[in-house]
Amino acid sequence: MSNSYSLTFTALPEHIDMNGHVNNTVWLRWMEDLSGAHWEAQALPEHIDQFVWLVLRHEIDYRGNIAEGEQVTGETVIREAPRGPRFNRHFSFTDASGKELVRAKTTWAMMAKASGKLMRVPGEVAAPFMPESGWSKPD
Repeated sequence: MSNSYSLTFTALPEHIDMNGHVNNTVWLRWMEDLSGAHWEAQALPEHIDQFVWLVLRHEIDYRGNIAEGEQVTGETVIREAPRGPRFNRHFSFTDASGKELVRAKTTWAMMAKASGKLMRVPGEVAAPFMPESGWSKPD
């Protein structure tokens, strides 16, 4: 298990805005896709059945962009332990040369599917996403 996960994304024609590069909403979608893939790859099946995640906040720094047909590698990292129902994911998207184009931090909250209520993240749910060196202090 790992606190990080990465995927490669390709800019398709429908991702390109009037400025000729990937639209901001696409970067958000890629963050959600990356987070979901990490959850599904590492969470226990019973946790996937019981819980869903909601985004509470996005903080995004745009430092560059890509054009149609170009690729980026997106990585998400969970650096600190959950606080109650919340935890932060950090994102970095780099181009083929390794230049960071987008950096973000998102705050997520866990909701129980059965009740529709936010709930404290149990230790056994967080455990598969814990870094080998342990949790750092929250930002």
